[in-house]
Amino acid sequence: MTDLPEITDSHCHLDFPDFQGAIDDIVARAAQSGVTRMVTICTRLRLEPSVRAIAEAHAPVFYAAGTHPMSAAEEPLASVDELVAMAQHPKFVGIGESGLDYHYTAQSKDIQQTSLRVHVSAARETGLPLIIHSRDADEDMARILTEEYGKGAYTCVMHCYSSGAELARRMLDLGFYLSMSGIAAFPRSQEVRDIFAAAPVDRILVETDAPYLAPPPYRGKRNEPAYVEKTARVGAELFGMDYADFAAHTQANFDRLFGKARRWAEAA
Repeated sequence: MTDLPEITDSHCHLDFPDFQGAIDDIVARAAQSGVTRMVTICTRLRLEPSVRAIAEAHAPVFYAAGTHPMSAAEEPLASVDELVAMAQHPKFVGIGESGLDYHYTAQSKDIQQTSLRVHVSAARETGLPLIIHSRDADEDMARILTEEYGKGAYTCVMHCYSSGAELARRMLDLGFYLSMSGIAAFPRSQEVRDIFAAAPVDRILVETDAPYLAPPPYRGKRNEPAYVEKTARVGAELFGMDYADFAAHTQANFDRLFGKARRWAEAA
């Protein structure tokens, strides 16, 4: 047990090989850092059964599934019906991650955009939040998500936000959330910190994106959910809040956006 404030790692990848055979220890260390919930993300739908099994085996773990934009050209195009069917599982709490990534995979941008719109439709139909990955695609991302919102409202989190200030403003204007990863704690990430500091504190989530992007003092090592506390402490400083207050805000934000996870915990 721990006396630390409770906090949630809203985005990690516990099915990745980095964690093979270690998930029990990962969950235990997370609890010692006050991390009482985590959402593990499936990035290729054919792997959904193994990600689901992790959530079923560990009470603090929820899951989401989608086709990562960098894999969109390699994987079968998801269907709305397929995503909606997966979402019937009681611990399936979000759609994605989907999105656009033109940094390494700009050549597949057409299929990425098609895939993104499928995921938006599934989020709209299920009422679950859309989980977005965006890199070097600010203009198209803002355009597509705004167009889709005009067809019918949906909720969304911009995961691991490190894009520009204008995209952040437009996403916040739609009522979406920004998620702070270890990038916000890197010494050279002042621009990212400024974007978060200018956002409403009731639209901020925290995450690890583990096994990637470990915050100091773990940078360069395998990230894990326990380390989300280090990123959240940076967030508290940005908002001029003590850690307990900031953690409580992020918990309330998570509960509001990921209402299915909150309801599952209440019923457990």
